Amino acid sequence: MKIKSLPNGPNMLETEESLTLKTDAGEKPLKTPCYLCRCGHSKTKPLCDGSHLAAKFEAPAAEIVGGKKT
Repeated sequence: MKIKSLPNGPNMLETEESLTLKTDAGEKPLKTPCYLCRCGHSKTKPLCDGSHLAAKFEAPAAEIVGGKKT
C-alpha cells in the first residue's frame, strides 16, 4: 500500500488489493488509485471532488509506503 499526499491536493491511496468504502449508507467498491480529501471542503468526503482547487488549499507533499506483514 502507498499513500501519497499530493502537493496542495488530496491523499492518493494505491494498493494491489481491492478497496471498499463502508459508510452508513452502505458499501461502495473503489478503484485504485483513489483520492481522499485532506482539505476538508469535499462534498463527497472522504473522497476528493476537486474542492481543494477553489479553496486554494496549500499543504506539502508526503509519502507513506508499507508492505504486507509476514
